[in-house]
Amino acid sequence: MSISVKNISKTFGIQKALDDVSFDIRKGEIVGFLGPNGAGKSTMMKILTTYYSADGGSAEVNSYDVQTEMRNVQKSIGYLPEHNPLYLDMYVKEYLGFNADVYKVDKNRIAEVIEQTGLTPEAHKKIGQLSKGYRQRVGLAAALLHDPDVLILDEPTTGLDPNQLLEIRKLIKEIGKEKTILLSTHIMKEVEAVCDRVLIINKGTLVADKKLSDLREEDEQIIEVEFDYRVEEAFLNKLPNVTRVKNTGGFIYEITFNTSKDMRPAVFDFAHDNKLKTLQLSRKNKNLESLFTETTGG
Repeated sequence: MSISVKNISKTFGIQKALDDVSFDIRKGEIVGFLGPNGAGKSTMMKILTTYYSADGGSAEVNSYDVQTEMRNVQKSIGYLPEHNPLYLDMYVKEYLGFNADVYKVDKNRIAEVIEQTGLTPEAHKKIGQLSKGYRQRVGLAAALLHDPDVLILDEPTTGLDPNQLLEIRKLIKEIGKEKTILLSTHIMKEVEAVCDRVLIINKGTLVADKKLSDLREEDEQIIEVEFDYRVEEAFLNKLPNVTRVKNTGGFIYEITFNTSKDMRPAVFDFAHDNKLKTLQLSRKNKNLESLFTETTGG
């Protein structure tokens, strides 16, 4: 196992942040760590990265104990915290060089991670000149410098605009082909976009552990689409296998289909044939939303 957590508990004063949490993550998985704000996600990640010590239970990363083999755990993990700590007055290459010295890795790795994270066009700039999306890329590049087997990403897409969001999602999926990733978020769409599996935590307790593929209903799906202008719902009801059409605001629609066939191509063709522009088109995981609501009471 890349990550193994057994009966972990952690208390701050009278608040129990984690209560007897257990889970395993296999090598090569991208796992979403989902939960409301304050559920205990960041606390668990800080225990796995050796920043906090647990009050009870045990955890291992790459078979190294987080309590007794801290240095080996730190070498095995690349960590991007929620508030990405960067030196804004340093140049991108300068900052990565500083981190390379800390990790004692070959300076040739700097060019490799700059290319891997798509930083090449901005590598000559000071970090303070970069957009939030590129700053996140710098944080990911620093986390990848020592070529860790495990990446722990705490809210990696917070504060990004839609374009930056798509870029970071794509980057995480690409990195996930070679690394084990635990990705904390409170946004279900992030899990749907990049993860193989979801862990849901609520009030310090693990309340769900599911594969995304197991959550998809065989005979029903919801397609979310945004057009460039408003469309009558009756018009969309002419699509095959439609059971429900709902306008969720502006020019965005949720279309429910009763079929196992992926209906995104049909919606795209419908838009093209009727001279509509498709601004976004995605398949929603209805069961993930239901599971989250049921297990977190919200």
